[in-house]
Amino acid sequence: MTFPINRQRRLRRTEALRSFVRETRLTPAGFVYPLFICPGEGVRKPVSSMPGVFNLSVDEAVKECVEVYSLGIPAIIIFGLPETRDEIATGAWIDDGIVQRATRAIRAAVPNLIILGDVCLCEYMSHGHCGIVKKVNGHTPETEYEIVNDPTLDLLAKTAVSQAKAGVDIIAPSDMMDGRIEALRTALDAHGFENIPIMSYASKFASGFYGPFREAADSAPAFGDRRSYQMDPANAREAMREIELDLEEGADMILMKPALAYLDIIAEARMRFDVPIGAYQVSGEYAMIKAAAQNGWIDHDRIMLETLLSIQRAGASIILTYFAKDAAKLLA
Repeated sequence: MTFPINRQRRLRRTEALRSFVRETRLTPAGFVYPLFICPGEGVRKPVSSMPGVFNLSVDEAVKECVEVYSLGIPAIIIFGLPETRDEIATGAWIDDGIVQRATRAIRAAVPNLIILGDVCLCEYMSHGHCGIVKKVNGHTPETEYEIVNDPTLDLLAKTAVSQAKAGVDIIAPSDMMDGRIEALRTALDAHGFENIPIMSYASKFASGFYGPFREAADSAPAFGDRRSYQMDPANAREAMREIELDLEEGADMILMKPALAYLDIIAEARMRFDVPIGAYQVSGEYAMIKAAAQNGWIDHDRIMLETLLSIQRAGASIILTYFAKDAAKLLA
């Protein structure tokens, strides 16, 4: 049999050739490193389900950010663990909230680091939900409580403005309330922050991959779940509609969450929308890789980079990942 003229293996023969023709190039330039900020001083508390991830006091977070920036990682996203919680998420929007204090300290120490502020209320609510809760006379346990949409928008808007005042560069709402992007854009513009962009968690699915995050952020709901406001994992077309609506309301960038089980959503969004697209490689994805590697079942570094590459290949130019530091060191 005559061999074909086209031999695909010609360009795979050496690493130099493979690198030369590589279609997707993974670099730390698109990484965002998540940080969990807690009260206290000198606190570096390990998150048991996420090896290598810590709850950090503000002073320790500043040290972490110095290292992050030195590795070529341009951005962080901040999640706060407040001193107290209540039913109106006061800790999310007060001027001396945990995120606001951390932002000011990090901005002073690493002025060129991009700071994303996660705008959600679950960590600050006494019940752990992402909005104001109202008890209703439902006929089933699922309808016993309602996460009230429109009053929640006021708290989200106050949170975004407070974060912008503290020095956050990008507002990243993850609550999944209807109309939140317009509410945040209106509030930011009214307070003189018309140049602060919004990265919307436009398609955030009600996923089982968030478990370890809820330990890290101490944000598990006290009752029920979040399926009445986060998206059904079965719905791809609905995700496109969510993205479209958020862009119409003024979002500048969009974010998919989780990443690996939703690469099709990332790819479809990339084909449809000409805006920057990010994806969040969430806590469960991170924890699975860590656990399998610790058991000797997989090559940690190889799988870490392969998953990050798959997210970028699908169409995300921005990746929120707990692997940011480890990956940056390997890619240097």
